[in-house]
Amino acid sequence: MTSVSRTADSTDPAPELRQRWAVTVAEARGKKNPTTTDPAPYADNLLSRWREPQRRYHTVDHLAAVLYRIDELAEHADDLSTVQLAAWFHDAVYRPDRSENEERSAALAERALPELGIGAARTAEVARLVRLTVTHDPAPDDPDGEVLCDADLAVLAGSPDDYAAYAAAVRDEYAFVPDPDFLAGRSAVLSQLLSLPRLFRTPRGYDRWEHLARRNLATELDLLRGA
Repeated sequence: MTSVSRTADSTDPAPELRQRWAVTVAEARGKKNPTTTDPAPYADNLLSRWREPQRRYHTVDHLAAVLYRIDELAEHADDLSTVQLAAWFHDAVYRPDRSENEERSAALAERALPELGIGAARTAEVARLVRLTVTHDPAPDDPDGEVLCDADLAVLAGSPDDYAAYAAAVRDEYAFVPDPDFLAGRSAVLSQLLSLPRLFRTPRGYDRWEHLARRNLATELDLLRGA
């Protein structure tokens, strides 16, 4: 399966992401698909969404990071191109003041992918995976869901500085929320994550990220409770 390697000196991920998008769409279409719709405008549309001004964490850099984590977990996926497409769409619609972002992102995939010649079954699976990121709780027999959710949550296992930058970016996205309300809501999210038997479901994700992520989550929760 074709892949695109990350360049070490790249600062703007967009050119590489456009290349990755073209490869992924071609693989998802299949060799015998006669569709000739140019995927480039769809990449541009998605990237423009990921660059919207209300975003501080859910940015193009987050999209790139999730795709690279999927590369790391590729051996655990049943249908890698489907998981990659789901990554592109999973936060394509994002308004921090709304609760239906995942549903609207899934609906966007359901509209766009058939236009690109992606079959109905794969389109439905992409949309299902996008909706799964509401809970990050895939079933045990859902390897593609496990890969996507693990890749999306891998940010939790960053270094202390990287995690602090992530937490600050999340707070910036919710700058319109008063401190007491944010502290309560964020604490509930962290507590819910810590209550899961496993944050990471793939063997590789669990081995690499589980301990670090739990330490970071617990540290942030302690800080919030002491605020």
